[in-house]
Amino acid sequence: MAPKQKFAEGEKVLCFHGPLIYEAKCLKSSVTKDKHVRYLIHYAGWNKNWDEWVPESRVLKYNEANVQRQKEVQRAHSAQPAKTKKTPAKGRKSESAATATPGKEEAATPAGKDAETPAAGKASKTSSKDAPADSGSDQPKKKRGRLDLSIESEEQYLAKVEVKIKIPEELKVWLVDDWDVITRQQKLAILPAKLTVEQIVDNYLAFKKSSKTHNQAKESVLVDITEGIKEYFNATLGSQLLYKFERPQYSEILQEYPDTPMAQIYGAIHLLRLFSKMGPMLAYTALDEKSLQHVLTHIQDFLKYMVTNRSTLFNLQDYGNATPEYHRKVQ
Repeated sequence: MAPKQKFAEGEKVLCFHGPLIYEAKCLKSSVTKDKHVRYLIHYAGWNKNWDEWVPESRVLKYNEANVQRQKEVQRAHSAQPAKTKKTPAKGRKSESAATATPGKEEAATPAGKDAETPAAGKASKTSSKDAPADSGSDQPKKKRGRLDLSIESEEQYLAKVEVKIKIPEELKVWLVDDWDVITRQQKLAILPAKLTVEQIVDNYLAFKKSSKTHNQAKESVLVDITEGIKEYFNATLGSQLLYKFERPQYSEILQEYPDTPMAQIYGAIHLLRLFSKMGPMLAYTALDEKSLQHVLTHIQDFLKYMVTNRSTLFNLQDYGNATPEYHRKVQ
């Protein structure tokens, strides 16, 4: 028997996209092979290119209580401290705090303005909010063709095409759960992680080396890509990938491990947050289009690896309760 559908085609609804809630419309509905209902959602006021299929769990009835919930979530999101932002190119839309809407950034991410969003379906569009903060001397230098984090000029940026990184559905659910555990339940990732970013990346490299199609030329490229991922992570964690609730913990980690790269402390979920934001970040690098596509191919392959190994990479037991003292620091 087909499951009963809560929403009708053409019905005005509210829909989660990352941590935020947006006014939307159900265009179509369908039932998957495993008997789950999903809806084709159109976000009000946005181009149909941003329409996406979402599970029923992300859709809310459009009523007074849920509209109030939408406003409360938006206020909490807007309360996050703003970071240095790039001015969006003329003619490109940018999201204001008052009218935050999905669509333009693939991000409405769990992590508010600190860790703007994981892809909730569509590939990301670049915008000012997604621009990486200029971390100056903290940015790793370009090495042996690795990812170059240098910021380009506005003219160079305007000539770029938008950069899309598709987060697999199997991983999106972990981004949503992560947002809920940190921001609503106010728990913290247990650090150092049992399996760190550096170990995960090194394990991926070892896995690729064991492939029958692997050769010395591919190994050189793989080493550059994997080292670039570590560098990106170390350079952007503090400014891009943390929720407000995690910042005191980050400060404590810096004091306790002053000479340790963060890729040796944090784990899979923070690495996944990086990939959810990396599309807009890559739009600001000096990579040419061919090199960029090459990098994106490897990133998507890495995400497939994370999907295959998600049972060992992600676990809700990897979070712990914050102490009363910690809660006082956050306030």
